[in-house]
Amino acid sequence: MALVVTLLVLVFARDVSRSAHGAISPRKTENRTFAAFANAVVTQENDFDGHLTYLLTHGQTLTRPVFAARLEQLQEQLPLWQSEANLLRRPHLAHGVNDVLGQLTEQRADDYEVLLANVAHSMSLPWTATATKDTATTTVANAQSSLMATSEQWKVARWGLHREPGRVTLLATSNSSALLNIATVLGLLNHSVSLQVTRGIGISAVSVNPAPLPAIAGELLLPPTSSMRLGISVSNASYADQPVMVTVTLSLTNHLGVASRQSLSTTIGPLASFAFVPKLFSMANSEHAILTISVAGAPAGAKMSRLRRYSVIVSPSGNS
Repeated sequence: MALVVTLLVLVFARDVSRSAHGAISPRKTENRTFAAFANAVVTQENDFDGHLTYLLTHGQTLTRPVFAARLEQLQEQLPLWQSEANLLRRPHLAHGVNDVLGQLTEQRADDYEVLLANVAHSMSLPWTATATKDTATTTVANAQSSLMATSEQWKVARWGLHREPGRVTLLATSNSSALLNIATVLGLLNHSVSLQVTRGIGISAVSVNPAPLPAIAGELLLPPTSSMRLGISVSNASYADQPVMVTVTLSLTNHLGVASRQSLSTTIGPLASFAFVPKLFSMANSEHAILTISVAGAPAGAKMSRLRRYSVIVSPSGNS
């Protein structure tokens, strides 16, 4: 559809460059070319409206990642509407019909952005707004009312070229998503088993520098060193943004070193991992300590652990 619209834009621009606006024949060609372009844009918008309505009313049959992907695919179309709206405004046609369609297309893009963002936020899906205007304060009810109002405006304006040279008829816009009871739809989606958030986090890997010497499981046998650096990889097993906090505690058992406790936090994206790197831990030769790493923010994911504990032994100076 985007390719078709682009081709129509090129044809429209060519005919405009060749036309003299006061002549009947060139105006006929200009109006008809614009009609082809405008109808392609409206068809694109109506397809969007139909796909959004179908997704919201049948989303219970999808998995959470697939639903989110389809919602994002719809959102990716909206910036194109802004470009098309600018192209629709030139040249000026009878009754300003092209300028009206350009303004309405921009407004409808922002209204749909509000609907998509509301669905994403209600379902705790990751989301980044793409609207050119600030739509954060616009409610869903206002967005739906605006979609209905723009359709009513276009219902009148689209007949502006019907009696002009070329006698073209422009398509009407659809409003199936504007007629949905969004609260009811979101209630059904959020109660769908396949769409519900199943949160889970866990420690996926721990790196230690200097590299430990061979030792039994659960023991970190370090060469003589004055410091230890940790890297802790935490994975988010759910398809939702997940705030997490990692706490690292070094408790001494022979009082030769320095006890330490550090906490680090971040938000990990869906099905993603994040590497935490605490500050250096001061160590002493012959030190014995207990290193505890814990992760908080959500239950442990399947086959994952939120807690790791190690016995730390630093070799005496001169030992390998």
